[in-house]
Amino acid sequence: MVDAFKSGADVLFILLGAIMVLAMHAGFAFLELGTVRKKNQVNALVKILTDFSVSTIAYFFIGYSIAYGVNFLSGAEHLIQKNGYDLVKFFFLLTFAAAIPAIVSGGIAERARFNPQLAATFILVGFLYPFFEGMAWNNNYGYQDWVEATFGAKFHDFAGSVVVHAMGGWIALPAVILLGARSGRYRQDGGVAAHPPSSIPFLALGAWILTVGWFGFNVMSAQTLEAVSGLVAVNSLMAMVGGTLAALLVGKNDPGFIHNGPLAGLVAVCAGSDLMHPLGALATGAIAGGLFVIMFTITQNKWKIDDVLGVWPLHGLCGAWGGIAAGIFGLQSLGGLGGISFSAQLVGTLTGVLIALIGGAVVYGALKLAIGLRLDTEEEFNGADLSIHKISATAERETNW
Repeated sequence: MVDAFKSGADVLFILLGAIMVLAMHAGFAFLELGTVRKKNQVNALVKILTDFSVSTIAYFFIGYSIAYGVNFLSGAEHLIQKNGYDLVKFFFLLTFAAAIPAIVSGGIAERARFNPQLAATFILVGFLYPFFEGMAWNNNYGYQDWVEATFGAKFHDFAGSVVVHAMGGWIALPAVILLGARSGRYRQDGGVAAHPPSSIPFLALGAWILTVGWFGFNVMSAQTLEAVSGLVAVNSLMAMVGGTLAALLVGKNDPGFIHNGPLAGLVAVCAGSDLMHPLGALATGAIAGGLFVIMFTITQNKWKIDDVLGVWPLHGLCGAWGGIAAGIFGLQSLGGLGGISFSAQLVGTLTGVLIALIGGAVVYGALKLAIGLRLDTEEEFNGADLSIHKISATAERETNW
């Protein structure tokens, strides 16, 4: 009776986490919808939902097996054991995996073709992401054993600063570069044309949905009720606040930066949220918020990399910072719980970054050569909504009957 109750409680716990992270995909959708120009809003919504569906198929049949050596091709009487906990765990981890194409989507917005991105989604979630996920979270290929033997501790990434966010951001970087900038974004005289967000309220709504869902993303990464930690919740809160206030200060009250600030903080705290003191989490989030604003500005204006939502600085750089920060603020000397190695964190982070960068370049490079990635000039001018989906976000003309 006690065992049955515990199994049922664990199923409910991780199911609630899966639902909260699933809701975060609505946040991805509205964050992108509010940031892109009006003629690309429908495309933002359709991409996120369709990418999630393709991710589910890829992860169910291929990716989850690569990461954890588990498949679901047995009878339902086997799958229902332990109240179906293994199935719900798959659902929870799927929502993490599907964040990869959702992250990439924001970087390549407004000029990417639809079907090539779906193909990329299948490859990324079916093969590339679970390859590193299995190394970091399941000791595949003896990777964590090697890290521990070499550096004195395993690579620690409690909720995916590196496994999810840095992976997504560094996969997006070559995709953005291979696509090239949006037409008219950078002038021949070296100037930068403004492409302001279409809707600050929708952008803010997306940021709030992501922020609320993130507490499922982080806290429920314990995966069982008895392992849940209030420290994770408070650290997530402090990092969120630190990121917001730093983005407010460094971003000079820009609403786009302010609403991405909490996301930067939450990205960074994922890895060490179960180890840090709340003051360490506050510092981690504040550094991430400032880092995002500075690097978004440099990327767009100086390096002229047209990463529409800034997914490389937000997820790629802040995620990598989070992996390293766990090795700093997780130390007992800085108020953390210890049991962590800075060197292990650095090596694990660099491993994830390299796999993502090389994998993203190969996947998107091959697709560009094989079928092309970008809308043609006329399609981009008309907008992805009309060019791909044959409808706009709001009726341009009304039919009088």
